[in-house]
Amino acid sequence: MITKPKGCHDIYGNEAKIWQYVNQVIDLVMEKYHYDYIRTPIFESSELFHRGIGETSDIVSKETYDFTDRGNRSMTLRPEGTAGVVRSYIENKMYGEASQPIKVYYNGTMYRYERPQSGRDRELTQFGVEVLGSDDPMVDAEVISLPVQIYKMLGLKEIKVNINTLGDQQSRNHYRQVLIDYFKPHIHELCEDCQKRLEKNPLRILDCKVDANNELLKRAPKTIDYLNQESKERFEKVKEYLDLLGIDYVVNPNIVRGLDYYSHTVFEIEAKVEGFGSQNVIGAGGRYDGLVEQLGGPKTPGIGFASGIGRLVLALKKENVNVPLNEEIDIFIMYVNEEEKKYAAYLTQMLRLNGFITETDYMSRTLKSQFKQADRFHSKYLLLLNSEELNQNIVTLKDNQTKEEVKINFEELLPYLDEHLLEHTCNCQNHHESKE
Repeated sequence: MITKPKGCHDIYGNEAKIWQYVNQVIDLVMEKYHYDYIRTPIFESSELFHRGIGETSDIVSKETYDFTDRGNRSMTLRPEGTAGVVRSYIENKMYGEASQPIKVYYNGTMYRYERPQSGRDRELTQFGVEVLGSDDPMVDAEVISLPVQIYKMLGLKEIKVNINTLGDQQSRNHYRQVLIDYFKPHIHELCEDCQKRLEKNPLRILDCKVDANNELLKRAPKTIDYLNQESKERFEKVKEYLDLLGIDYVVNPNIVRGLDYYSHTVFEIEAKVEGFGSQNVIGAGGRYDGLVEQLGGPKTPGIGFASGIGRLVLALKKENVNVPLNEEIDIFIMYVNEEEKKYAAYLTQMLRLNGFITETDYMSRTLKSQFKQADRFHSKYLLLLNSEELNQNIVTLKDNQTKEEVKINFEELLPYLDEHLLEHTCNCQNHHESKE
């Protein structure tokens, strides 16, 4: 038997409905925040990710799916969304558009060859945003507030926002040298990867998973202590805007993020979820003012975040969040003989085209079995076809909740359903609210 690859999942049934619901909430919030959807290729030139994410990051050095295509070009399945969006921004000259900044969001699959564990897969789905063209601290606050609103709308309650700043290039260069001077005398106490990172990108040492509990890392100098005045003032403005937007946050100087392109604001958003343990970060991001220029575009500020949908769905399950899934259909059409079956095919199509969720039997079931199937679908109404009544253009409609039956002429069926299905929905909502 052929099985799915390690670190990948089949998503179907109720879980697929939860994914669809999460996507609907994401789309709704993005629309309110006025972010446009962008779709970039699943694979891109390997150079894009090596230059964009950075050679010293774990993603590039250990986790990318690389391959050579038939034109002998080096390609990589995208491991994250930002580099592809920035490439598109440059290639399509979005920087020349009148409406600035460019605010976009994506939602798609990424690929990382890492050890599969709960909430971390080799094929993962991420959504995220990128804002390109503005370095206003107000934009930083907006980008942080966006995932917070999505998580709260989905029903997660204990959301914690951790923020930090890496400062501008001058501050970052100063801090970089401070880290080199701090770690150099103890370099052999660090893992092999961190020894290589010391000269290339010492900030990556602070984000190391192997040495996470090493006292050297815990006592390391903090970025926030080596900021120039301009960077300090900017960070204060970001916090001021977060306060204005009603976003609770904690300044956490240990956050540096794992990618090379970050500057100024960086953040992680945690959900206090039973069973997540230390892996409770469900969204993260930051500012990357030098990335567009690094990839061949004009000097352009940018900021974004990303969040894994699989991890988000897992959080909803573990928190027992009641996701409002529609498991009902409007009408189930029932028949016995071949003549009635043809009417069933016609009526099923007609009702669907008029906006009703309609189903019928495709398995040659007995009438008794069709009743059971209708109940499995939680059908609100049953449409019972009878050859004699059909010759008179009449059908029997049964309310599956009250069990009341009415004989209806074909011409009156649509108006009747429009009126009574609306009434049926209101009654069900009132019944649900009274139970609560």
